Amino acid sequence: MKKIIFLLSIAIFITSCDKKEENNSLTELNKQKTAITNKIDSLNNKLKIIEAQISKLDTTKKHLIVTTLPVKKGLFKHFVEIQGVVQSDKNIEIHPELGGTVKSIFVKEGQKVKEGQILVQLDDSSIKNKINELNTQLSLAKTTFERQKRLWDKKIGSEMQYLQAKAQKEGLENSLATLKTQAKKMKIIAPFSGVVDEIFPKKGELTSPQFPIVRLLNLEKVYVEADVTETYLPVLSKGTELVVSFPSINKKVNTSIAQIGNYINPNNRSFKIRTNISNKDHSIKPNLLADLKILDFQENGIIIPSKLIQQDQKGDNYVFTIKNLDNKSTVVKTIIHIKKEYNNETYIDSGLTENDTLVNKGARLVKAGDVVKINN
Repeated sequence: MKKIIFLLSIAIFITSCDKKEENNSLTELNKQKTAITNKIDSLNNKLKIIEAQISKLDTTKKHLIVTTLPVKKGLFKHFVEIQGVVQSDKNIEIHPELGGTVKSIFVKEGQKVKEGQILVQLDDSSIKNKINELNTQLSLAKTTFERQKRLWDKKIGSEMQYLQAKAQKEGLENSLATLKTQAKKMKIIAPFSGVVDEIFPKKGELTSPQFPIVRLLNLEKVYVEADVTETYLPVLSKGTELVVSFPSINKKVNTSIAQIGNYINPNNRSFKIRTNISNKDHSIKPNLLADLKILDFQENGIIIPSKLIQQDQKGDNYVFTIKNLDNKSTVVKTIIHIKKEYNNETYIDSGLTENDTLVNKGARLVKAGDVVKINN
């Protein structure tokens, strides 16, 4: 029994010694690890300092190449773009006042005519026959009246016979005048000088006042009419600058507003504007579509290209400018305030001055604090 107890004691002693030796070894390794880590941190800090010094002294280091754009002031214009239609005050369809058969057509389509020129003659033979009959009756009535008048002046005959002869003559004269007026209406006459655009009936066809005979145009002067929403009523007035473009004929005209309507259309909340256009070459046709650019804002200030403006995560608009820091071209983020934008140009209300220089090409590749090389 004593022998067994002795052996157990020896085994416990040996195990205890092994554990103590293992604990001592782990502690030593942790100490070594800590010492090495501290050395690495110290070396990294020294390496960063050396790299920063090398970067300052290294003249061969490559920088991003950008171009710059000086900030300038100018006149900024903003236009409202709408669509209009060409109209003409002298664009009419001529209707006959009386019906009749087309007897003669004196003009051709496309022909220039003068005011008062006869375009079409309707058959007036029945009217002429009536005129001839009335002329015969009137001749007799005049003779009768003259004789009755001479007798009446000599106090011969009755007053009633004199008045009846006078009434007969005057009645026939009025009837004759009416027939002559009707005969004139059988002639279709040009009310103004222009061009015959279309002749509707053919010779021998029957016409009536419900159907047109000739379309007559004068395109020397035309106008463009457009609807503008009522929100622009305070900024538009007679004489406001506008540009009218006709895409179909590749033509552009600089003009101004000639007339502003006084009525607001309740259906679309808009009012009409009109601009007059000279059309000597007749290239602008009625009902041609037109694009209108109406000036609604202009002001002198700083204008920059819209493509240079960026927006950060806060929603602020900014551009990159160049500042000379330590004799180096350094990129600076500059917050700006936009007032108006039109046609790829932006009017800057605040944030820039005329002394600033913008990063132009390369503005999307740099960031604030970068040192860049300028190549203009």
